[in-house]
Amino acid sequence: MPIAVDIDVMLARRKMSVGELAERVGITPANLAVLKNGRAKAVRFTTLAALCEVLECQPGDLLRWESEAEAEAKSEPEDVAGIRRPGG
Repeated sequence: MPIAVDIDVMLARRKMSVGELAERVGITPANLAVLKNGRAKAVRFTTLAALCEVLECQPGDLLRWESEAEAEAKSEPEDVAGIRRPGG
């Protein structure tokens, strides 16, 4: 998906757990995990606004566009030395 979600980055910067963020935002940890792991098809602006308020950040700190090639390169398997193998 060309939209990458960086909630985990902001959680680490704020030293906050997924459970704490979910509670403070008012969504379930399961729904937050779907969003955090990039599996969500949509996000409500009210949820995005609540995330930004709790994490004290801007929407662009949580969401970014990346090309299909970048996303694909990240999902390719790596060998033991950390070198990407062509074709998986």
